[in-house]
Amino acid sequence: MNDINTNITGMATEPAVIAMAQVESKLRAVCLRRQGAAFEVLWVKSCDVDEKSWQSFAAECGLSAEQPRRIETGGDKIAVVGFDSTRVVFYCIRVPAVREEEVAAIVRLQAESRLPLPAEQMKLAWRAGRVKDGQVAVTIAVARSEQLQKFLGNVRGFKPAKILLDYEGIVKAWRTFFPGNDGSAVVINIGSRHTQVCLAEGGRLSNAASLEMGVEDFSTADGPFEEAETAERFAQDTRSTLELFGYADPMKIPIFVLSDGGSSIEAIVSSLGSAGFNVDSSVPQTQKLRVQTGLSAEELYRYRLPIGLGLMAFDSGAEELNIFRHLYSPAKKGKKKHWLHSLKAACAVAAVMLALLVAVLYAVDVANEIRLRDLETETDFKLLMQRQKLIKTVAQQRPDLLELLREINSGENSDIKLDSFNFKKGSKVIIGGYAPGDDRLSEFEKNLLSKKGVTEVTRQSASKEQKGEKIKFRINFHYKQITRKGV
Repeated sequence: MNDINTNITGMATEPAVIAMAQVESKLRAVCLRRQGAAFEVLWVKSCDVDEKSWQSFAAECGLSAEQPRRIETGGDKIAVVGFDSTRVVFYCIRVPAVREEEVAAIVRLQAESRLPLPAEQMKLAWRAGRVKDGQVAVTIAVARSEQLQKFLGNVRGFKPAKILLDYEGIVKAWRTFFPGNDGSAVVINIGSRHTQVCLAEGGRLSNAASLEMGVEDFSTADGPFEEAETAERFAQDTRSTLELFGYADPMKIPIFVLSDGGSSIEAIVSSLGSAGFNVDSSVPQTQKLRVQTGLSAEELYRYRLPIGLGLMAFDSGAEELNIFRHLYSPAKKGKKKHWLHSLKAACAVAAVMLALLVAVLYAVDVANEIRLRDLETETDFKLLMQRQKLIKTVAQQRPDLLELLREINSGENSDIKLDSFNFKKGSKVIIGGYAPGDDRLSEFEKNLLSKKGVTEVTRQSASKEQKGEKIKFRINFHYKQITRKGV
């Protein structure tokens, strides 16, 4: 366990950041402080996972909920923790450069089509990247709700301000302390048993995957033949991952392997180079510390993950992949969100469907204009009018989803918070959300039945939250005739 203390005088002090993360069998923490344009590492700490729990280690770092939230350096402290990204599945998709709410709907539909489990058992976060040729790259992170809740049980006690994905911390540390670039690059972080492969674009995480190989696989290889076999397997896994990232020629993209300068990792870098990859080792540069704190390159490498997470906390305007958004909120007061906010995703789905409808109708109009120019007989004209009448009839039967949402959330239902809205032709509409209590949920069901076109309202599930009286529910119902099979 190490303590590194230095002071900068004559400068305004910002809150210190204590960043914690589990790095394989160790819990590691650092305390960073920024003063103006400079920052310093106040201390670093570590312990074995078997020795201390997250809670006891946090207390040792000064983050116990029972202790005053001050540190000896005189500033407030802000805690951030990293979540193990090997438990997260990452996707990178390209979607049309449309409005944010439309992108949100597309992302959710794309993600749900790929999820290994039902959508209600998963949580996702997404972030839009650069726009190119009218398309925007979107990074999606998906994890099981059960695993997220379990992690929250470990860290909720000391109330971290943010819970970040550790892959993002690795990329941040790389761009700050290791040689690299702001273009497209692959950052490889090799552990003892696992290897993290992160695609970075513009200095931010764009995609990621984990390899079930690490330094120990190379160090335990018995003889030259097994060493060559291990190196070939690692190279093949790396190649397959880069192809999964969308690179047809994985040998061209620059690869940076984070390294402590030791022989073990340098040997792996050499094996990747021999396999034809455009690879370099990336050793931490202590001179990039704005304030020299006595932190060696070896310690900077060892604590690269919590340092990267701490640096992210200073970027208040940065948009991280907040996969805990709907599960955890820091203990601070804020304005209550308007009911419309909880409907953002649902309205976005409807907006995309309406956009698609406009596109289809536009295509029909163009096709009809061409047909009008080609009409030669009165019979052709009559056939065209019949088609137009049929199109109009079909359009009248289309559901107005935006109107339905407005109906569901009219004045008497303003205290009902919706968080899901599923519509599929031939199936009942399914909505989910929270009600203040069981009585209000019953009233809500009666109100639904009074809405035009809504019939057969059925409660699928209802369960009381662990704290408070709120009821989490799922309700289905028929809407007009469009949700009935065979119509």
